[in-house]
Amino acid sequence: MAFTLEQLDAFLAERAKASPDQSYTAKLIAGGPAFAGKKLGEEAVEAVIATVEGDLRALKMEAADVIYHLLVVLRLRGVPLQDVLAELERRTAQSGLAEKAARPQG
Repeated sequence: MAFTLEQLDAFLAERAKASPDQSYTAKLIAGGPAFAGKKLGEEAVEAVIATVEGDLRALKMEAADVIYHLLVVLRLRGVPLQDVLAELERRTAQSGLAEKAARPQG
């Protein structure tokens, strides 16, 4: 059975309850949105660098870091993973170009 985002999210929920001294997830959450957001940004940049350099091993690892840190940020801001998945599902009902054109400008 494949590991799912829902399983990762549930794991993060448990780790968030631990002491920041014992859990990196708890440490990120204790640091607040700015701290966790900065870490997300750093991981995203590293994923971009791996993409540009064609380093597939690094890209796989950085992509995992991006997903992990994104879920932490969502948790910090009270945005349920299910809401993000519902938004992705809504977007797949039309072409990406049509969906982008329908977004409010500004």
